[in-house]
Amino acid sequence: MANRPADAQEMAPPLDGETPPKKTRHERPTRAEQSNRQHPLETVMSDGDAMKCKAGAALTPNTEAMTSRQAAKHAGISKSAVNDHRAGNCSCSKAETVAPATGRLELTSDGGSFTGIEVTEPIRGDWSAVFARFNLDPNEFAIADDTVKMSSWQSSKRTDDGDRDIVWLYSYSARFTRKSVESRLDLPALYAAAKSATPKASHNHSDRATVVVWADPQIGKTGSRGGTAELIERSTVIREKLDALLGERNPSQILIADAGDGIEGFESGGNPMFTNDLSLSGQLDTYGTELFEYINLAHAYGSVTVAGIPSNHAAWRCGKQNLGRPSDDLGLFMHKQVQKVTDAAKMDVTYVKPAEYDESVAVDFYGTSIGLVHGNQFGPGQAVTWWQKQAFGAQAAATADVLVHGHYHSFSASVAGRNPVSGRQRYCLGAPTLDNGSDWFRQTQGRDSDPGLMVFDVTDNGFDLSSLTILTA
Repeated sequence: MANRPADAQEMAPPLDGETPPKKTRHERPTRAEQSNRQHPLETVMSDGDAMKCKAGAALTPNTEAMTSRQAAKHAGISKSAVNDHRAGNCSCSKAETVAPATGRLELTSDGGSFTGIEVTEPIRGDWSAVFARFNLDPNEFAIADDTVKMSSWQSSKRTDDGDRDIVWLYSYSARFTRKSVESRLDLPALYAAAKSATPKASHNHSDRATVVVWADPQIGKTGSRGGTAELIERSTVIREKLDALLGERNPSQILIADAGDGIEGFESGGNPMFTNDLSLSGQLDTYGTELFEYINLAHAYGSVTVAGIPSNHAAWRCGKQNLGRPSDDLGLFMHKQVQKVTDAAKMDVTYVKPAEYDESVAVDFYGTSIGLVHGNQFGPGQAVTWWQKQAFGAQAAATADVLVHGHYHSFSASVAGRNPVSGRQRYCLGAPTLDNGSDWFRQTQGRDSDPGLMVFDVTDNGFDLSSLTILTA
């Protein structure tokens, strides 16, 4: 007997001593008999499904054994229709897949292959029953395009009344791959962001405006609170609470202050190449869609201003060395991409960012100057000291009434004298993080902070301290 690979599995024979039907040779039916016989594919499709999936109605067992190009030419349909049908991206995939009776699996770190998968109904793009038969999670694997091979034959089966009937049997082989985290999250289906743009608000507003501080989600990072899926779930819960809060406050304007570190990146120290669960492109994609979700929510209540600044995790860098200018920040790059979406949807959204070589910005928002900086420019507890020095260099945040920063992943608040320009008391606010937590910091420093979203209002009298709140999941 030939040796089997150690990672190969074979199915046990059916229960009760039954054996799979043997392949038998029969005479080819006449063309008239073929046209009169209902094809097995048709027995599990409604007329509506057949109209939706041309391949499902046109492909026969013989054509399914062909390549996509050959099958499309033979059936008189497009190759893309055949590919969609075989990949399960059509209405046919909703049909129940019959679990195989026999077959073999070879599993590798990247994926694997199926051979000799015998079933009594065609596999119509949905291989979940096959994966489940081998104790594999169908959500973690995908059949590789154009690797499916099929053979079919007829066999004699004894019916309940003692007669014999002819049935079709099918045998499949295919290769499959492990899905990346990005594809398992199915971001386009999760968000469908650009297609759900909210219209410009038309109701009467209160005499206040709301600032929403979105800080340090560090998308792609994993920790004790989970990974990207858990972060998105947390963010979704917080957005629902923000929706309710904005409904209560009914602001005339909303400022979304992005305090930086929207992505984890791969140049931030530690071992992100081993602990991240998203590629760099996946992090940017998720960051952009998350940002749009907050903008889209706020836009239902009033005009929106989006402020962004460069940050250390999103910086263009090689190791600890920053490259280019502060304006080359990847977070600011994604702001430009989101702006294309909001502009195309004709949304009432304005974007503010620092000058090309600056790392802070000030926004004149409802008569109050809001300064924004990430926070890696100063040490812990040194925000006010840094802010004081900005006045000598006439920097962007020098005359702000409120300075907002992130970076330290915890809430903080302090007063900082009086603004000689507006005559108002200055406040310095540190925003909590939205990320999955820093286990290294918790274990070495013994401190931790619940993730949350900082929100506060400004009125004609400036910063409204009583409105300050942190939304948590």
